[in-house]
Formats: sequence, C-alpha cells, structure tokens
Amino acid sequence: MLALFTMGTLLRAKCFRHLGIPGSVRVLYKDYRTVLPQNFSNYESMKQEFKLEIPEYFNFAKDVLDQWTNMEKAGKRPSNPAFWWINGNGEEVRWSFEELGSLSRKFANILTEACSLQRGDRVIVILPKIPEWWLANVACLRTGTVLIPGTTQLTQKDILYRLQSSKAKCIITNEVLAPAVDAVASKCENLHSKLIVSQKPKDGWGNLKEIMKHASDNHTCVKTKHDEMMAIYFTSGTSGSPKMTGHTHSSFGLGLSVNGRFWLDLTPSDVMWNTSDTGWAKSAWSSIFSPWIQGACVFAHYLPRFEPASILQTLSKFPITVFCSAPTAYRMLIQNDMTSYRFKSLKHCVSAGEPINPEVTEQWRKRTGLDIYEGYGQTETVLICGNFKGMKIKPGSMGKPSPAFDVKILDVNGNVLPPGQEGDIGIQVLPKRPFGLFAHYIDNPTKTASTLRGNFYITGDRGYMDEDGYFWFVARSDDIILSSGYRIGPFEVESALIEHPAVVEAAVVSSPDPIRGEVVKAFIVLTPEYKSHDQEQLKKEIQEHVKNTTAPYKYPRKVEFVQELPKTISGKIKRNELRKKEWETI
Repeated sequence: MLALFTMGTLLRAKCFRHLGIPGSVRVLYKDYRTVLPQNFSNYESMKQEFKLEIPEYFNFAKDVLDQWTNMEKAGKRPSNPAFWWINGNGEEVRWSFEELGSLSRKFANILTEACSLQRGDRVIVILPKIPEWWLANVACLRTGTVLIPGTTQLTQKDILYRLQSSKAKCIITNEVLAPAVDAVASKCENLHSKLIVSQKPKDGWGNLKEIMKHASDNHTCVKTKHDEMMAIYFTSGTSGSPKMTGHTHSSFGLGLSVNGRFWLDLTPSDVMWNTSDTGWAKSAWSSIFSPWIQGACVFAHYLPRFEPASILQTLSKFPITVFCSAPTAYRMLIQNDMTSYRFKSLKHCVSAGEPINPEVTEQWRKRTGLDIYEGYGQTETVLICGNFKGMKIKPGSMGKPSPAFDVKILDVNGNVLPPGQEGDIGIQVLPKRPFGLFAHYIDNPTKTASTLRGNFYITGDRGYMDEDGYFWFVARSDDIILSSGYRIGPFEVESALIEHPAVVEAAVVSSPDPIRGEVVKAFIVLTPEYKSHDQEQLKKEIQEHVKNTTAPYKYPRKVEFVQELPKTISGKIKRNELRKKEWETI
C-alpha cells in the first residue's frame, strides 16, 4: 500500500491555499482498479469544494515547485521522484523537486546571461521528450520569458511561420531541426540567440549541455503578476492557419488545478504518464502543471515513434498509476495482443484531444478492467467537461462540466437551449471571466472578439446536453453535414463505422449531391485482413451496418477506401482537407 500523505503543514503555505489543495489525501486502496476518488467525495462535492484564490502575484516555479521542494526537504512528501524519464536504450533520469529546482535555475541563468533575454521576451522550444524540455519550461517560468512550444514534426515552413508570427528572440532545439532553423533565420529579424541540445558543437549555436556544466544555480525567480503572459500555444490548425493562444501565469498555473485534483485525481504518491507531443497544450496540461500542482511524479518515455508494444510494456513494467493518451493512441493499443501484459499499478486512464469512440473504450475495459475517463478542453482552456471518478460513465459522452466553468448549449443569439437540443458549446465569461481561460489570441483582436456571443465564450464546437446534465459532442461547427434538411455530425457516424471489424479508422465529411445538396461520405482505412475482400460488397455491408447502428439517414451514401487519413501533426484528422477535395470538383 502506498504511503498515506498528509498535508497539514502544507496548508500554511500561502501558494497552496490558492490552489485549494485539501488538508489530507485519501489513502490508496489495495484494489488498484477502484473508481473511488482520492481528492473528493462525488461530483457535487467537487463542484462545491473547488475555489481558487487568485493572488496579485503568482509564479508556478516559485509558488508551487519550490514549495514542494521545501516539503520534500522536511520529509513531508513521499519518496516519489518529481520527474522520471526513460528511453529505449536503458537510460534513466530521476529528479527530486530539489534537483529539478537546481537544474532549472541553471537553465534560467543561461536564458538571462548567455542569451541576454529579458522578462517578456519570447522563446520557442522545439524539443522531443527529453529532460531538457521540462527544464526549459521551468526556466522560462523563473525568468518571466514567454514559452512557445513546438512539435518536432514541424517543417522548415512551419518554423518560419512561428518565428515570424511570434517575433521570438530565442529558439531552443536539437541537431535534427537546427538546419531548418538556420535556413530561415535570416528572415527572422527578432531572432538573436539559438541554443542546441546536442553532444556536438554547432557554429552559431550555444551548446546547452556544455553551458549547463558551468552555469550557476543561484537564481532569484522573477515576481510575475498573475495575469502576465506566461506562454503562447499555437493551435493545431484543423481549420485554417494555427492561431497564437496566449495563457497567463494564472490561467494554466492555477487554472489547471481542476485537472490535476479532480479529473486526474492525483496525489503526491501517484506516477503520471501523459503521451502527448511536447508541442501541444496537452503537454502543459498533463506533463507540467496538473501533476506538479498535486506534487505527483511526471513520468516520460522518449520514443521516436509511437510504438504500441513499447507503450504496453512500459505500462506493465513501471509503477505508473495514471495514464493519459489520445483516442488515436488507444485505438492503436487495442489492436495489439494485450493478453501477456499485466498493469499492476495502473488505476486511472484518461483521454482528451478529440472524442473517443465508445467501441474503443469498451475494448480497453475488456482488456484492462479499466474505464477511460474522457475529458474535453481546448488549447484555449483547461478542462471544460469531463468524466470523473465515482460518476456513471455514459459511453460517447464527454461527461459533465468541470468545476472551473459554467458550460451551456447556446443558440445563434446566445440564448441557453434546453436539454436535448443541439447548439454551440459555450462558457459563461460575463459578468466574471473564469480563470483557466486564455487571455486572447496574440495580435488577432478580431478573432478574439469573434469568440464572444453575449455573456459567453463560444468554443467552436457543437453539442447538446441530456436530461442528466451530461454533454455530448456533435462536431466542430464547420464539420456539420446538412443533408436533405438533416444536420449530421461526423463523430457519431465515425463511431458506428469503427465498430465494424473491417474498419481501422474512418473520417466522415460532406460531399456534394445534386438532389440532397450534400451527403455523408466516409473515408475508411481497412484492417489488413479485409483489404482483399470484394470492395463493392464490403461498402454495402458497411453501409448497412451504419444504418443498423445509428439513425438510417446518417449512413454514408458515399464510401472511399484509403491507405491513410490526412492528419495534423498532433494526430487529429484533417476533415477540412478531405471536405475541400470533395467540393473542389464542382
């Protein structure tokens, strides 16, 4: 049984009061598959208990991470590391909060001294899941510089777009992407310093590993106001060019306490593994702020590619208690033989990024005995809706509103719709704007203003609420298909499609039709064993399957088998690209 951790003295720390961390943390049960929450009693109590005190000044590094260091030194935190990293070559890194603090202060001194950065300057960090990525995040917090993460899958064109749009003064990357940076650097007048994480020197670049050897860990954290800009996250660009989403020190640093405490239900005894790419806000959610707010261990496995067998082996070998991955990853995992793996420590699984199909959650439950607790949020927000422990899970639903937000379904005029009626998903922002919501889109006031309708922030997603208060995702607003007067969301059709044994993945979009205006078209990736089947017969069989699974009018009148689906670099299906090709032929 893991040690019971009490936080009595911790409550005396001012910053921890801001986070609303309770006075004690419940002991973990011997039955690791229990669904009983550790940090709250039930959904209603969670909503009542969630209160955030927002101070005038707040810095996550000083007010949270350094406080956990103090707790650690006083012997008031379990022996869990703060950070635990492995790769496929047997290398392993474990840091305590004290070690994380020392190393990040060295990195902070490099930013201010070697790179001559000042508070408010912007820093692009494009690194894979290596320890330096975490140090860069904390160093930016300590110096008050604005972090801009980027995925390592960015192309030269993508890097140029981000450097020019953000006016970043510094970039930190590895030897793989350094040539792409050098190729565009002359077009980026604001860029004046470059750091490389490499064993070898490179002309024009500061070598981080070498500079770290001689850097001092004597650094005083800047005093940042809670509403000061902390980070800029580029959206995934499923529709249009990626937007720069600005988050403050409080919107994520304090706001993500709702994720860590309630949705992830973490304690200092937990080991949290989130597989998200380092370029996306989801890594801020579940690889930085949410676990460390709760004093949990952040686990990371560096894999150049997503390898289902390696993921399953790691889950069974290491004492990971909470696992977070995207629906695409879960789909890939259940296609593997999982009978030889035993997940002895795993007790909580969550998913976010896009809706997860009920068939995937059912297969995961059959093979692990664990539910997947879906959460819904955006780059612009913390958790909007979620399935929480102790709550009945309705397959396909994204759960109930998180305590951070007042969520409603709205019509075009901003009026609240009753249960069962589809509309726009909105968050109330007036008269009081909730914390956990982004500040604005950088340099784009028109786009920022377009998200407001009456007293609500409009997410851009369509959905409805049922009689029990559960929210259901229908589609992105621009993904809705209008056919013969019917409104059809692609997600429900896609969920029906992947229940068929022939279907690995599916994307549904509108396609022009002379009679109905537009109809449902499905792009389908087949399983290997079905690729040799008669294609026309298989199309009819799949169409009948959808008719029997959902409302008949929603079935795909057009079906195309493809080798793969176009996706963003975060793994989300680019329906807009498929839809564009369909309508370009008119």
